[in-house]
Amino acid sequence: MFDEFGAVIPAYNPGEALTRVLEGVKRYIRPELIVVVDDGSADGTDARAESAGVSLIRHRSNRGKGEALKSGFAYLTDREGVGAVFTIDADGQHDPEEIPAFVEAFRTGRGDLLVGNRMSERTGMPLIRVLTNLATSAVVSALARCRIEDSQSGYRLISADVIRKIDLVTSRYETESEILIKSSRIGARISAVPIRTIYGAEESTINPFRDTVRFFVLVFRGLFW
Repeated sequence: MFDEFGAVIPAYNPGEALTRVLEGVKRYIRPELIVVVDDGSADGTDARAESAGVSLIRHRSNRGKGEALKSGFAYLTDREGVGAVFTIDADGQHDPEEIPAFVEAFRTGRGDLLVGNRMSERTGMPLIRVLTNLATSAVVSALARCRIEDSQSGYRLISADVIRKIDLVTSRYETESEILIKSSRIGARISAVPIRTIYGAEESTINPFRDTVRFFVLVFRGLFW
């Protein structure tokens, strides 16, 4: 059990996948330091979290993944003894069995922000996601002024000190890019941890047009940070 680590799990209608994710994460992180942020779900997400015995934050309506992350960060960085926070998706695309690899990298000083990298083994990743990820990672790397191979990966371990120092202003999927850019700008060291690519039958909640527009608004903002 890694007592100095917490985990934020943003959840919007993840279904039964959430139960499996929580079972896996609880093998490594204390239940009270695992916080599910129910972002306006209508599928019993809150009941699943409560049944698992983890911490729960409810958003009455869907406010976006970025707002869910911010709620979870505020909760955990307020807890004494939490040195770093995982972000883990609720839909089963992140394997909890890879948590120890992140912890080892963090403890050995490989970075202040560790990003799960799926791009070294792309088997199973749809071509459109490969191309989109390559393009957005190149843009985010330029704004962050360091190489980030998988900027769209939500599987991360972030120093609590870094979280406290960055002021997040976005609300949805672009928040994950904002975290990378602002963390690098304050001098945080960003590194990668290889992870598996896992895709199931889950339906993405990303809106290709709307979220692409939001990404480019973020890029414009990033020029002035």
